[in-house]
Amino acid sequence: MKLPDKWYDILKWIALICLPALATFYVALSGVWGWPYADEVAKTATAVCTLIGALIGISTASYYKDN
Repeated sequence: MKLPDKWYDILKWIALICLPALATFYVALSGVWGWPYADEVAKTATAVCTLIGALIGISTASYYKDN
């Protein structure tokens, strides 16, 4: 499975920057403002980042195998 370059870059940005930043933001402010489900949000973000990272890793391995 090879992802197009644009999708690869978008998924990498989401997994490495966007989701961890949003999860950290939510968890940090949930204690201050009493927002619910801080633990669930953090675990969900971690699971999604792991999934995206696995897809990126598969794509990278496939790219280098073919080249």
